[in-house]
Formats: sequence, structure tokens, C-alpha cells
Amino acid sequence: MFVCKTNLMRFATIAKHQRLLSREPSILSSIALARFKSSNPFNTGILFVPQQEAWIVERMGKFKRILEPGLNFLIPFLDRVGYVQSLKELAIDIPKQSAVTLDNVTLNIDGVLYLRVNDPYLASYGVEDPEFAITQLAQTTMRSELGKISLDKVFRERENLNFAIVESLNKASASWGLVCFRYEIRDIKLPNRVQEAMQMQVEAERKKRAAILDSEGIREAHINVAEGKRQSTILASEADQQEKINRAKGEANALLAVAEAKAKGIQLIADALKQTDGYNAASLKIAESYVEAFGKLAKSTNTVIIPSNTSDVSSMVTQAMSIYKSLTSKSKQSRKLSDEDK
Repeated sequence: MFVCKTNLMRFATIAKHQRLLSREPSILSSIALARFKSSNPFNTGILFVPQQEAWIVERMGKFKRILEPGLNFLIPFLDRVGYVQSLKELAIDIPKQSAVTLDNVTLNIDGVLYLRVNDPYLASYGVEDPEFAITQLAQTTMRSELGKISLDKVFRERENLNFAIVESLNKASASWGLVCFRYEIRDIKLPNRVQEAMQMQVEAERKKRAAILDSEGIREAHINVAEGKRQSTILASEADQQEKINRAKGEANALLAVAEAKAKGIQLIADALKQTDGYNAASLKIAESYVEAFGKLAKSTNTVIIPSNTSDVSSMVTQAMSIYKSLTSKSKQSRKLSDEDK
């Protein structure tokens, strides 16, 4: 029977609020802030307190005790339930309001406040309407905090602004038995002119960034082209240098090979001259060379200088062999003198 009465009283409270909303729309914000809690139940001696609720009992108009969830016994007519406090975390809508920033820009801003009843006794006797009081305090604190910062910082320091509001609310609501957990700014509406100016500023900033990125890209492209040309020039010079080194080494090796071949040939001729009939072989070779040289005189140029006795090959061979003998004798004398000095 008691449960039915309690439910009927709850429905009656909701219906009363709905009638008030239909008659006076101006009180919409204040009614929306009210948390629907159990109406004060009638003392039947045996009461069942729901979980996460605290019932404040008064005896003859004076605070007696706080009923815990579960079964409780009261003295009829002497005790009565004066207040019913919900211990759940509540989300209270902070109505939209205007605030002026440090740089004199008017904003329309609203938010959501999350709180919970920490001390049911103070929430019942510390203030007449805790939720209305905390809502008004949140609005004034929000205006005060917004007046300390400029418009640009409102968006950048949103988290710090929320923290400052919660800290200020907790200092003031400690005597009301309420604890504020967090405050969230829900919507910030700017004047049309300010919003247009901010939009133009954003577009200008984007164009500036695009121009900077474009110039940086052109600069990087020029740097890359110059670096490529420099590397190409260095590689070409190194290749040319290496080519010259390789060519010089090849020519040197070729000269050495030719010199070694000539030395070996001379050595073979010298060894052959020491043998029997070596002198006759040398004479024959000189005669052949003489004839071959005269055969090529007229091929290279029109002017030819020839000896008077070109037909006397034997005399030319004899002259060449005499020169060879003279050089041989001088070589033997020089060898002998070197041996004596040793």
C-alpha cells in the first residue's frame, strides 16, 4: 500500500511540472534543472529506503537521523521524512548565456555540469535549492572565467577553462553538500560579424600556408636540380680524370713493352753476332735494309737526298760494318777499363 502511494505522489509531481511548463514557458530552464526524486513519504512506522537514496528524518521538526537503504523503523506521528536526496551522479544542463571575453567579444555559451550529493544533511539544510544555486553559481563562474581570457584562447584552452570552473564551484559548493566532478562547454556561438572575420582569418592563414608550401617546393626543386648538376659535373670530371690516368698508364705500359721488345731484339742480335757467320748475316741484313730504304725514298716526299754512289751497295755495307766494328771495339775497351778499376 505504501509503494502505491509513493508512486502516485511521484506521478502527481511530474504532472504538476508539466502543467507549469504549459502555462509559463519562461520557467523551462529552472524546471529542467530539477532532479525528479521521491516525494517525502508518509511515516507508517516501517519504511523501505531505495538504494542510492538518503532520507532525512525529523522528529518534531528537528533533524534526527539519515535513513540508510533497506528496512527502517520510525515512530509514527513524531518522526517524518523531511527530505529525500538522491546520491546518484547528476547531469545538469546549464542554460545558454552571454559572456564577454577579455578582448570585448560577446559569446553565447552553454554547458553541462556533472555533480553528486556528497553530504545529504548539508544538501537539505545548507541551501534552499541546491541545484538552482549550483546552476546560478556555474553561470556566474563561467562569465567570470571567460572575462579573463581572449577569444582565441577560449577555443585553445577549453580544457583549462572547464577545470577552472569546476575548481571554483567546488570551493563554493562545499557548504552545500555537493561535489562537482566536471564541467563541459557544450556550444559556443559567436556573433555573425566575428564569425565572418574568423572565417576570413582562417582562409587567409590557409592561403599563406599554401603560398609558403608552394615556395618551399620551388626552392627544393631548384636545390635538387643544382645538386644534380653539381653531382653530374663532379662525376664527369672524375670519369675524365680516370680516363686520362688509364690512358697514361696504357701508353706507359705500351712504351715499356716496346722498349723491352727492342731490348730483347738487340740482345738476340748481339748473341747472334757472337756466333759463327754472324758477321756475314749482319752484312746481309744491312744490305737488305739499304735496298728497302732506297725503295721508299720517293714515296713520302718529292724531295729526295741520296748518296752519289747509290749503285755501290757493297761499299755501303762495308761502311756500316766498319762503324759497327768501331763501336764494338770501343765497348770492349770501356769494359776492360771498368774491370781494371774494380
